[in-house]
Amino acid sequence: MKFATVIGLVLATQSVSAHYIFKTLVAGSKTSTKAVRQPQNNMPISGVSSSSITCNTNPSPADETVTVAAGDKIGFLLDSSMYHKGAVSIYLGQAPGSVENWDGSGKSWFKIAEWGATSFNPITFSSTNQNTFTTTIPSSVPSGDYLVRAEQIALHLGTGVTENFASCAQIRITGGGNGNPAKVSIPGYLSADDPSVKVNIYSGLTSYTVPGPAVYRG
Repeated sequence: MKFATVIGLVLATQSVSAHYIFKTLVAGSKTSTKAVRQPQNNMPISGVSSSSITCNTNPSPADETVTVAAGDKIGFLLDSSMYHKGAVSIYLGQAPGSVENWDGSGKSWFKIAEWGATSFNPITFSSTNQNTFTTTIPSSVPSGDYLVRAEQIALHLGTGVTENFASCAQIRITGGGNGNPAKVSIPGYLSADDPSVKVNIYSGLTSYTVPGPAVYRG
C-alpha cells in the first residue's frame, strides 16, 4: 500500500512538472512578466468552453501595458519547454476601451499565428520542446489597446479530452493600419465536439487542422 502511494505521488509530480505557463510577454525588443495576467499555477484549464479558456483561471492583474508597433515581434516565452503534444496559437483581442479594464469578453478575437502538426505516424508538432512562440503583428492591424493571448490545446491524452494552457498580456499597438479581421469570441470559438479537439492523435492521422479560425496576416 505504501509503495503504491509512493508511485502515485511520483506520477502526480511528473504530471505537474510537465505543465507550463506562458509567463513572459515578448513585444518588439522588450520582454515583460508584469504585462502578463499571470495564471495562479501551471495546471491545465478544463474544457474549451470554460470561461477560464480566455485568460486562464482567476489570473493576477497585470501591472503594465506594453506599447508595441504594428509589424513588430509579439509572443510569449514559457517558463519551461513545451512537453505535451498539441497545437499552439496566438490571438489578438481588440479592447473596446482601456485594456486594463477589459476581461476579454465579446466577439473581439482573431488569430495571428499557429503551430501545428509537422509529420505523421507518429504525429509530431512544431511546438514540442519549444519555449519561445513569437510572430509579427500584421501591419494592417488597427492601432489601439489589445490583449495578446497564447494557447495550447494539448492532445497527448488521446482520449478526446484536452488539457489547455493559456495566458493573456496587455499591449497597446501603435502605427497600425485599417484592417478588419473576422473576429470570434473566446470562449465560443471552439466546442468539445470540434474534430481538432476531440481527436485521438494516436489513431494513425494523416492530416490535422489547428483548432480555431484561420490565421489573419492582413
